[in-house]
Amino acid sequence: MAGRQRGPVPVLEKQSRNLTQEVLDKLDTKEPLQTAEDFPDVSQQEIKAALDRLGSRSMVKYETKETEQVLLTEESEAIVQDGSHEFKVWEAAKQQGGIPVKGLKIEGRPDAWVKAGQGTAIRNKWIKKDGEKFVAVPDSVEDTVQEELKGIQETKSISDAKRLVDLKKRKLVTVGKVLAYSVTKGPSYAKEIPVEVTDLTADMLADGSWKEANFKPYNFNALGAQQNAGALHPLMKVRAEFRNIFFNQGFVEMPTGHFVDSGFWNFDALFVPQQHPARDMQDTFFISDPPKADRPRPDPDTEKQMDAMEAGSRKLFATDDKKETKPRNYEEYWDNIKKVHQEGAFGSIGYRYPWSEDETLRLVLRTHTTAVSTWVLHRLAEDPRPARYFSIDRVFRNETVDATHLAEFHQIEGVIADFGLTLGGLMKFLEDFFSKMGIENLRFKPAYNPYTEPSMEIFGYHVGLGKWVEIGNSGMFRPEMLEPMGLPKNMRVYGFGLSLERPTMIKYGVSNIRDLLGHKVDLNFIESNAAVRLDKN
Repeated sequence: MAGRQRGPVPVLEKQSRNLTQEVLDKLDTKEPLQTAEDFPDVSQQEIKAALDRLGSRSMVKYETKETEQVLLTEESEAIVQDGSHEFKVWEAAKQQGGIPVKGLKIEGRPDAWVKAGQGTAIRNKWIKKDGEKFVAVPDSVEDTVQEELKGIQETKSISDAKRLVDLKKRKLVTVGKVLAYSVTKGPSYAKEIPVEVTDLTADMLADGSWKEANFKPYNFNALGAQQNAGALHPLMKVRAEFRNIFFNQGFVEMPTGHFVDSGFWNFDALFVPQQHPARDMQDTFFISDPPKADRPRPDPDTEKQMDAMEAGSRKLFATDDKKETKPRNYEEYWDNIKKVHQEGAFGSIGYRYPWSEDETLRLVLRTHTTAVSTWVLHRLAEDPRPARYFSIDRVFRNETVDATHLAEFHQIEGVIADFGLTLGGLMKFLEDFFSKMGIENLRFKPAYNPYTEPSMEIFGYHVGLGKWVEIGNSGMFRPEMLEPMGLPKNMRVYGFGLSLERPTMIKYGVSNIRDLLGHKVDLNFIESNAAVRLDKN
């Protein structure tokens, strides 16, 4: 029985043997103690635990010795017991007056062992072929392999390095590292472990026994229990970084609570024609119930959210409270959108096709958060002024899932409205924006978007994939989108839609987007990433 003390009262545990006491007893008569010699039947793990327990109390000191031992395999143990394979073949040939060339069976030996022994016996000239049989040649043989393996079994070593390689190739021996310990007495050595106190109790304080108590020392080298703590997902870390960058540059966050929106806000108000491929079933998730949305109308809940989000930024700028604002006319906006598509307006010839009210009122899972930006810019038309807005939320597209595409992902949307904006300014803004995320060397490629002209795709280099990856799209909103809202002709608006997943993949070296988002995500990957990352300037 071994004692573990909790407070002054021993709590006993059952053990097969008390190794700690055996070590103390052995040290009393022999020093240094060699665990390999003195405790040959005890496993390395058990003796190490006993020594650690004594070492933590300074009762013993020990040094670790690592040695290589040659160990027998199951096959070689059978050879030590009954003889080598080639000896058993020769023995059978002598006793039986000959053995068949094929199909020899020896009791207790697998066919593969017998076949190997037969080949070795022929090379040793212990047997020879005589017609359809093998017959014994010498009357007696010396089984050197058995004797050699017996010696290895006793000494766990072999002096001939070349012979060791041969035996390893035949899978008769293996080489393993063995840990042993040389143990000496420590400064606090005693023949018995004294009773130790781990808790300071109220009774000990009251009667003063704590003054004489032997308190167990803390083991500061012991590992603590694994904590099931929460972890921040890399996507959420990068999302927080993006939000901070936006806020530091004077952007106001837009409300993005509507995952379902009408085709009017998602497509038509963005000057996307109703025949555009993006509006096909294979590219967009459509909602069947309810069958259609209302026409554009006031949205008090979202208005309230937007007022709260803008309240802080408005305090930073001087405003004219007496300035007249132009109230929104949703019916006029509806007619303007219909006209710019069907007939052309505001200096544009439009698309000149029969515009369908049913098509524009179809409900969709939003394909981009630009649907939110459209609503916010229409709101800005009440009081046109320089403004910056952003949003980060989920969007949905009927995509084929692969290493860089998902059907549901996060989009970072930003708009900058001001007078005198140029395309070069947008490029410079995006370079500065991504540099704050540690993504350098952007490339811009001309592109087509129905609602921006000119338009540019944004690419960043992914070291893991070894290629340039598209991380966003951008451009300057078209007059066909802005002027129907009531914004002045001389106001320009940058628009940029950025992926959240792909910049995260670049920063964290993820090659497959499905390892970052979805049911295949490895929780160890999330837990192993530090909550805070310090980037080099």
